Amino acid sequence: MKQGAGDKVKNAGAGGRMLFPYRWAKGKAVRAGEWALPYWTRGEAGRETPPDLLRVLYTSWIVAFVLKVLGASWDVSWHFKWLRDDLAPPHLLNSAGTAIVLALTIVHGYTGYGVDRTAQRLIQWGTGTFLIAVPIDLINHRINGVDITSWSPSHMLLYIGTAFMIAGVIRGWYLNAPQGRRRTVVLGGFFVFFLENTLFPSEHQEYGILELASFERGQPYAEPSLIEFAAKQLQKPIDLDMARAFSLPVPDWVYPMWFGVAAMLVLVMARALVGRRWTATAVAGVYVGLRAVIWPLLVVGGFPPSAVPFFLLAAAVCVDLAFMVRMPAVRAALGALLVTAGVYGGLALQDRLLEAPPFLVVSAPVTAVLLGAGWYGVEWYRRRSGEPEAPAALPISAPATP
Repeated sequence: MKQGAGDKVKNAGAGGRMLFPYRWAKGKAVRAGEWALPYWTRGEAGRETPPDLLRVLYTSWIVAFVLKVLGASWDVSWHFKWLRDDLAPPHLLNSAGTAIVLALTIVHGYTGYGVDRTAQRLIQWGTGTFLIAVPIDLINHRINGVDITSWSPSHMLLYIGTAFMIAGVIRGWYLNAPQGRRRTVVLGGFFVFFLENTLFPSEHQEYGILELASFERGQPYAEPSLIEFAAKQLQKPIDLDMARAFSLPVPDWVYPMWFGVAAMLVLVMARALVGRRWTATAVAGVYVGLRAVIWPLLVVGGFPPSAVPFFLLAAAVCVDLAFMVRMPAVRAALGALLVTAGVYGGLALQDRLLEAPPFLVVSAPVTAVLLGAGWYGVEWYRRRSGEPEAPAALPISAPATP
């Protein structure tokens, strides 16, 4: 049968509706290209950055880090359930964030916008380390199979690269963003990403303690192929001892000391740079809140649960209280003692009320000494560089276009 005029009109309307999203996206892409192209000029790091360009660059960094956080959070839970690793959805989500990171690294490196020389180098070295670590990790997987610990050398390279990368972004925003609430909030947000990256390997113990409990109940979260692989790699029979080695592969002193030194120094730097009261508490609160939200979403999706480090909030409050002391050396010494008490005391309380990974209490004195030394180093560097707690931003050019 031949189409009538009415049918042709209907079909044309349907086709137009189908083409609308494509045309809309194409129009947006064309306008974005027209806006960005004038900025694509070679320049040295530290050149004045137009406000709209600065906003776009650092909003893109936020999007990239959000994708990486979501992918990383899913990845740990994924690997406590399945052996399958290649092209896993969490890896793809993480890779999308990495693609944005690579593009931004190229933009900062070529144009010099939004960064000084130090920030530019940190971003480049961090991205380069991360990209080098990816094939090393893949080769490791091909030779040894899937890693059964977050603490492997190839994984640590990924964390180190990401840490340098985020440090460069923090410095770039810290120096270039104009004073105001947005500057403070975004700077705090970047420290949340830094804290998440720092604490990522410790999630192995937080998932592992509940994985071990599921094995003891006779209902392991891990699928049989993962359990068999772990037993073969550990060269142990499938029993409780094997499950403990798989779930909690590092000594009991690692977890509290990693929180007590590495995580606390991140919060100390956040409080020092942002320069606002209760900054450390806010950064830790957002991180714990994200973990508390992601946890039930993963469980609803059929993935294993984890212990959430609620005790981090007590330690963060101690960091902020320590900054009420005016003398830097005294602040570092008293702060180290107070914060260490907050970490180990908070862990003990969480272990009693909820669930927490095993921790070695006798490691507390070593944690306090290391934290005190690192904290004093932060204070010394700030005095040596003459950095105030809330410095003025570098100038940003008024025009919206070059």
